Amino acid sequence: MKSALFDRALRLVVSRPPVEAARTVAERRLADLFCTLASTQDLVVAGEAEDTIWALWTSHDEPELEQRLDRAIRHIAAREFEPAEGLLDALLADRDDYVEAWNKRATLYFLMERDRESVADIVRTLELEPRHFGAICGFAQICLRHGRRAEALAAFEAALAINPHMPGPKSAVDALNAEFRSTAH
Repeated sequence: MKSALFDRALRLVVSRPPVEAARTVAERRLADLFCTLASTQDLVVAGEAEDTIWALWTSHDEPELEQRLDRAIRHIAAREFEPAEGLLDALLADRDDYVEAWNKRATLYFLMERDRESVADIVRTLELEPRHFGAICGFAQICLRHGRRAEALAAFEAALAINPHMPGPKSAVDALNAEFRSTAH
């Protein structure tokens, strides 16, 4: 994987550039939901907020685009990667600002072990939505696959700063911290 692309992704992950002021109802709703995630200790409330965030990310003002993304997601779930890639490529050609389409194609590329392309799509996802904890966790997984454990730890911690209620990243942070403690002399 090219180091410059990897380094750009890592900078986006750890710096979390400010999100522009909410202009639409959906953007204001997302801002409120992220505040809820950061402040609540109630796991039910956190789960509902996270589910709503994902629903907002996958939704689109144009129902046809949302349906195309849904079809791509179904293909990915069925491990039908070629049709999923075709759908996502066409969708992004039509709407290059559809955050979740970028994230889903990054996920697809990760599953296909096309990590350089996955990281490029993660970069685009984070440029459009710096709080995308799913994309950040995906980047952390790629870091782990490439033996970049310190970068993975930084990415998982960044994701948890946005959504502190994710058990997988919490476990990964604990394991990586334990690993680093056991190797430090």
